[in-house]
Amino acid sequence: MTALARAPLYARAEQELRARIAAGEWKPGEALPTEAALSGQLGISQGTLRRALGVLEAQRLIERRQGIGTYVTQATSERALFHFFRAEAVDGGRISPTSRLHRLERAPATAEEAAALVLPRRARVHRLARQRFVAGRAAIVEEIALPEALFPGFNLPIGVELTDELYVHYQRHHGITVMRVTEKLSAIGAPPAIAGLLDLAPGAPILHIARVAFDVMDRAVERRLSWIETGALRYAIELR
Repeated sequence: MTALARAPLYARAEQELRARIAAGEWKPGEALPTEAALSGQLGISQGTLRRALGVLEAQRLIERRQGIGTYVTQATSERALFHFFRAEAVDGGRISPTSRLHRLERAPATAEEAAALVLPRRARVHRLARQRFVAGRAAIVEEIALPEALFPGFNLPIGVELTDELYVHYQRHHGITVMRVTEKLSAIGAPPAIAGLLDLAPGAPILHIARVAFDVMDRAVERRLSWIETGALRYAIELR
């Protein structure tokens, strides 16, 4: 017997709904069926269904609108910045960075990318590099790897300002919704190539972040390395 088969009924219902959302049965921004219809489909009470929906709501996969219904959460640049962008101005103010890609390629995953994304040998990734700008100045450099199998035909323009956050693009064009990330932070001296992109002297102090992002089904879908210029920005997080 699997762990899921032994799980409480509400947890099994939650996993069923999660899988159906991940499969695209209900698109981002689309309403789920009524509680009466869903509980009938799943063969559970409405009380059990509400508990399952409460888990998905707490994870921001759905949102319940009072008197209207329950909807699959739609990614927006504002939400992506609020939940997943942890840099702020040194005075504590929120920032709204702009960004431009300066490289996009398709290539075999490196050993580090394959390990982070749980990919088989010789799997290919889309690898993109971009700069993020604050008040017109490059403040962050990122190198991102995406599994080609999950992002077929991935494409973005080079050298022009991106209009949406990447997590919005992932959901809108590839059906991939980022639900959580893990990050590891290090204080390092800027490597020469990164220093050049940030207009710093090689070896200048910067913050390095290694991130792995996970989707609705808890698959690793993105590996991101970030280098942050700490003279203008700092990393901020609230723990509860």
